[in-house]
Amino acid sequence: MPSALVTAIADLQEDEALRLAKDRVAAGEDPLKILQDARSGMEIVGQRFADATYFLPDLVYAGEILKGVSELAKIPLAKAAQDKRLGKCIIGTVAGDIHDIGKNIVVFMLDVSGFEVYDLGVDVPAEKFVEKIRETNAPVVGLSGFLTLAFESMRETVQAISDAGLRSKVKIMVGGGQVDETVRQYAKADAYGTDAMAAVKLSKGWVGAK
Repeated sequence: MPSALVTAIADLQEDEALRLAKDRVAAGEDPLKILQDARSGMEIVGQRFADATYFLPDLVYAGEILKGVSELAKIPLAKAAQDKRLGKCIIGTVAGDIHDIGKNIVVFMLDVSGFEVYDLGVDVPAEKFVEKIRETNAPVVGLSGFLTLAFESMRETVQAISDAGLRSKVKIMVGGGQVDETVRQYAKADAYGTDAMAAVKLSKGWVGAK
């Protein structure tokens, strides 16, 4: 049976979700458990959107609820994360796609896990990824996309990074929507992740962190 927080997020009950999250943080509960429930609630929202029970405004509203819950859970995690920065990571939703809920969860989990994250936002052209790699020397790049048209953009972005002579300097992961091993191979990325924790695990492995 889902927790009250999962249900509140799934049902778009913002005040209740924030109250529950605040109470759990105050009680000293592991913030990662709170975030796991938030993710579970968002998965239900995503399914309802896919089923046409929810529509785009509902999806956007759910994202705002998630942001509020995440900020509350982030408070006790922030200091620990700042004390042990593991490395740098660049992430963005590729050109032609404006979905960002999944990306935002990945950004948040990388941040609280100790990474310095450069979030490029949505509909990001390949050149912007190239510029950010040059600017930051980040060794990890995450390409997010929900729509099938994003697969071509992922491929073009990886190619642009290669053309710039930077491919050997970075590890590239792809994720979101229907991304799987076939898409990874098509895009010529190094790996794909099914969720935010997979992204954290991949990134830690690439920077040599436990």
